[in-house]
Amino acid sequence: MSKQDRHPNCFSDLSIVFPMAADGLRHTPRSCMICVYKTECLRAAMEKSEGVDVREEVVDRAYSSGMLGFFERWSRKKSLHRQRFTKRKGSHE
Repeated sequence: MSKQDRHPNCFSDLSIVFPMAADGLRHTPRSCMICVYKTECLRAAMEKSEGVDVREEVVDRAYSSGMLGFFERWSRKKSLHRQRFTKRKGSHE
């Protein structure tokens, strides 16, 4: 295995690479900003079922701020629910 094939232990762990901060928003820690895997890592984390939770947070914030109407929110949440079900089903097989 080459050095490029190795990832740090925190790789794609959403609670580490994109944690919720005290302000109620998610922020990438400074320690991740210098990592050569930061983009690949965050993309991999968002592809997991926990990434759906982050997308739901974005939809809920947009709805709360008035940037999204009721039906658009409902449609997006329904789509995210399907994604969550598909990702969980796929991880058990």
